Amino acid sequence: MPMISKILIANRGEIALRVLRACKELGIACVAVHSTADADAMHVRLADESVCIGPPSSRESYLNIHQIVAACEITGADAVHPGYGFLSENAKFADILEAHGITFIGPTADHIRIMGDKITAKTTALELGIPVVPGSDGEVKTEEDALKTAAEIGYPVLIKATAGGGGRGMKVAKSEADLIEAWSTARTEAAAAFGNDAVYMEKYLGKPRHIEIQVFGDGEGNAIHLGERDCSLQRRHQKVWEEANSPALNVEQRMKIGQVCADAMKKLKYRGAGTIEFLYENGEFYFIEMNTRLQVEHPITEAITGIDLVHEQIRVASGGGLSVTQDEVHFSGHAIECRINAEHPRTFVPSPGTITHFHAPGGLGVRIDSGAYQGYKIPPYYDSLIGKLIVHGRTRVECMMRLRRALDEFVVDGINTTLPLFQDLVSNQDIANGDYDIHWLEEYLANTPAA
Repeated sequence: MPMISKILIANRGEIALRVLRACKELGIACVAVHSTADADAMHVRLADESVCIGPPSSRESYLNIHQIVAACEITGADAVHPGYGFLSENAKFADILEAHGITFIGPTADHIRIMGDKITAKTTALELGIPVVPGSDGEVKTEEDALKTAAEIGYPVLIKATAGGGGRGMKVAKSEADLIEAWSTARTEAAAAFGNDAVYMEKYLGKPRHIEIQVFGDGEGNAIHLGERDCSLQRRHQKVWEEANSPALNVEQRMKIGQVCADAMKKLKYRGAGTIEFLYENGEFYFIEMNTRLQVEHPITEAITGIDLVHEQIRVASGGGLSVTQDEVHFSGHAIECRINAEHPRTFVPSPGTITHFHAPGGLGVRIDSGAYQGYKIPPYYDSLIGKLIVHGRTRVECMMRLRRALDEFVVDGINTTLPLFQDLVSNQDIANGDYDIHWLEEYLANTPAA
């Protein structure tokens, strides 16, 4: 594959600026595409070239494949970096770029398809030796099937509608005594909600953590892992605060699950960056899904490894292979990322508008990934992420103290932000102890009055 000479960044906001910086450091020309609402965005200002691809609506701009391909042809861009979100996990987009002779900086379209389908992804994970949540092979049709399957899995178990969604047709059975009632009720609810009473069964995880493993492959059968991130602090399944390394894992656990994932990517001949996500409880990992793209929280992995993941993506896409072997990956210190959103810190109602004053914290071990600036207007059309505050320290204690200091320095006026929430969290004893799970934040918000 020839070296890439010009990259079109098919995204917006902080991730577009993040990719632009990598391009500049590598001496590669870059093109920013933007909607009319993002004409004054920082990545548009700094790019070598920019192309307006449509009105504010994502469907008519950032999700408009025709317009993005046309922008590549107009500017002569020979590669596209999709960032995250939008078209980053769109197999059709990857196929179309390939058909036009444009390099997609990401995995193959086939791998995007495989991991984009939950059932296929779980089957593939099993075949690759990745641990999955124990469960029934398919529908649990009778009381006898329910009793037998639950005994094999072990209580508690979760009965779920095969056509489910929104928590309907979903029941927990903590013992054999309440299994049949739970199974029957789940079927009744499923039939009422979806016109289909089929249910299946999985092991119920009551208070798991969300652990993800960063992997990288060269597409030729070589792959490495770059450790884990703990993303358990979530609201409505949206990550809010991420850590690397996880406070819940020791070195042995970290390296073992990391190697399992790296070996799986070797077998798959995976290309580029990927993240394998797990629920973790009682020392066991259970596969949830794989994200075939760069993650929002990638900077904390960069902080503890010293490896620039976007540089690595571009290198692999250029045919240059991985820049390091597994033996050359070394972990140093602890890193935390807080997602600063333009939202009310308790109600989480979006708060678009003009930033009247913006002051980013600095100092050793502090990084801000943000396209915001004083006078910038947060548009109402996209996600509410203003930027990410990433801190790194030699120990978790040092990292937490640095985070506290950085949050106190961070000023964003004119709109509501989630900064006050993080100032609360960094002072919480459970957080200080690393004692939290995927339900912790929602329980905290429900039970703690706003200051």
